[in-house]
Amino acid sequence: MEADKIKDSIKRAAQELFRKFGYHKTSVNEIAKKAKIAKATIYKYFDSKEAVLHVLLMDYIKASVDDLVQVNSNDIDEEAYLNNLIMKTCRLSYTVCNEFIGWDFIRESTNSQDFLKNLSNELEELLMASFIQLPGIRKHETYQQRLRFLIKCSKSIVFSFAFTSVSDSDVRKNFVSFQKEILPYLVKAAVSV
Repeated sequence: MEADKIKDSIKRAAQELFRKFGYHKTSVNEIAKKAKIAKATIYKYFDSKEAVLHVLLMDYIKASVDDLVQVNSNDIDEEAYLNNLIMKTCRLSYTVCNEFIGWDFIRESTNSQDFLKNLSNELEELLMASFIQLPGIRKHETYQQRLRFLIKCSKSIVFSFAFTSVSDSDVRKNFVSFQKEILPYLVKAAVSV
């Protein structure tokens, strides 16, 4: 039980520091100091600072995925539901980048781009697994492949916004453009049989 408390302390300290200063500007020494433990203790539980970040993000994403896939109303149509799901997923991805990692680091570091790609692949798998469990969702393989394609296209487009936008207002404009001009066509292609 003591090990769980120590891990939680490390995660809480890291989360607070990452949100305040960004991933890149937070050192393992600062995390240890904030958690009131020795630096070596962090390495007993996590291989690296990146591993701490990964666990934080996966905890955040797992907690968010259930909220993402819930259907708020029985009378919502499939296209509207998928539009809503993709936009929520995009916002989740944006929050992860904005609050935990920091845009400067993301744009400047090849490492962070690979890390985000792996993270987005894990998000895709979580979404697919959760989505397929919903009652009333078509189970045949072609439909699942189309849903996966919809998620892959959407995340590629959204991450391209993040890497090419200069400011938060640019990102917001790109999201609006994506939602109005691109997403409806991707969703129609996914639900057409």
